This record gives sequence, structure tokens and C-alpha cells, in this order.
Amino acid sequence: MPDNRTVCGQGGGTTPRNDTICIDTYRVLDSCRDRDCYEDVRVYLDENGQNLINQTCVVRAVDAQITTVEIVIDEVPFNDGFFQLTLHYYVLITLEACVNGAPRGQTFYGIAAIEKRAVLWGGEGNVTVFRSTDQGDFCNCITDISTNHPIGVVETVPPIVLSVKVVDCHCPCGCCDIGCLNIPECVANLLDGPLVDPDDGNRLYISFGIFSVIRLQRPAQYLISASPYSVPDKECHTTDDSDPCSLFRTLAFPVDEFTPTAFFKTDTTDGRGCRCTRDHT
Repeated sequence: MPDNRTVCGQGGGTTPRNDTICIDTYRVLDSCRDRDCYEDVRVYLDENGQNLINQTCVVRAVDAQITTVEIVIDEVPFNDGFFQLTLHYYVLITLEACVNGAPRGQTFYGIAAIEKRAVLWGGEGNVTVFRSTDQGDFCNCITDISTNHPIGVVETVPPIVLSVKVVDCHCPCGCCDIGCLNIPECVANLLDGPLVDPDDGNRLYISFGIFSVIRLQRPAQYLISASPYSVPDKECHTTDDSDPCSLFRTLAFPVDEFTPTAFFKTDTTDGRGCRCTRDHT
């Protein structure tokens, strides 16, 4: 039976104007979105931060940023094509403590580790892709990208800090929380000193709200309509040193920046169609 599909990469030569071209990209097979609330997540500190929370309980979070996400993909047994993603978020938190005798708040940093799981459909693949590199020559090996497992992608926005509290925790066995040894070295090095996990003293806990979009994707080739790139007609504006405000006067007023965001009706039903499984441990 003949294959009537269009084949990429045949014909050669230059691409005519307004013709179709073949591209190599990634196809999204399944995705989901979620809003997760993580309550009382342990924040690990260096020696300076630990000394500050031992002196005061008046602490606030100034900023929180997800610096690293580890993604582990495992096949779901007895469900061909489905995969479980285990995500580990590592959050760098900028904090400020009010200490008696200090003229102003003392700034310090901490790291929180959060785990999340999701189950998505990722299809099946049995080929291995080899791609050349800039250093690819006779003496260098060419790396491969196996397509047996799909590629997991996570998109997030900065976490929203919901609460901060300092707790007096005495734990002689040192097993109240997941040990700080589980935090990767590259993340721990973001602090000014090594992480500490004393058995005595105060501990810091933070509650987060995180919005995320998770997807599974695989390499794919597609034909798309394309037009050759042309030189833009717009000329670059230059600033007149004698009148530095001349360029500013030509800019449009940013009306949208001063307009409140419209409120949209929220659907109270769970119509997202995703198979996220939440684990707020």
C-alpha cells in the first residue's frame, strides 16, 4: 500500500516564497495546569539564618523564586502510554528578621524543597535520536536522545508566600523533617554558607501557593507555511543629546498598565481535563 504522506527533506534547493518548509520541533502529547497550596514547608538555613531565628520570631518573606526543578519520569504499570512525573521544586527565599538591638531588619536566605506528582499521557516511542554537537568530530562521541520516554516540561510563576512562622522544635533524633542532605549541592551553594540542621533551636516554616503548567512532549517533524525573512522597513530611532526627551515624547502612553485587570467569571467545576495527582507532602 503506497504511503501518501508528505515527506520532509526532499527536493533540495532554495525555498520559494510563500512555500511550505519542514521543521523539527516538539509535539505536546498531554498537559495539565494546577494551583497547589503547600502548608508548613520546612525552610533550611545556613548558620547565620539559624542564629537569627533563634533570637527572634518576627520574620517575614521578602521574595521567593523557584531556582531548580528536578523532573523524574516513570512509566505507569499496566497503563501503556501513561507516565508519572515526580517534580521536586527548590525555592530560594529572601527573608528579613527583626532582632532586638539591631537598627534595621536583618536579611538572610533559606531554601525550601517541595514535591509534586502528576500523571500524563506520553505515548510510546522506540527510536533513538543522535544529534551532532559543535565539538562533534572523529574523537568526540555524539550524544543520543532516547524517545522511549517523553520529555517533561514544567512552567511556573514565582511562588506566593502565604504565611511564615518560627517554631520552637526540639527533636533529639533529628527526624522531624526531611533532612537537608536531600537538597542538591548546586542549590545549597546559593546560600552564603553550608546548610545546618540542628537538633535544638527554632525552625522556620513557610506556606506557598504555586501555579504550574506541566506537559509531556516528544520530537516531531511538521510542514508549515513560511515566507522568507525580509529587511524591516522601520528605521532605528536615535536620541538627540541636546533634547533627551525627544524620543520619549514619541512613545505611546501605556494605557493598559494603568487599567485594572478585568475580572472573569470563574468556573467552579473542575473542567481542566487533566489527570494531576496532588501530593503536598
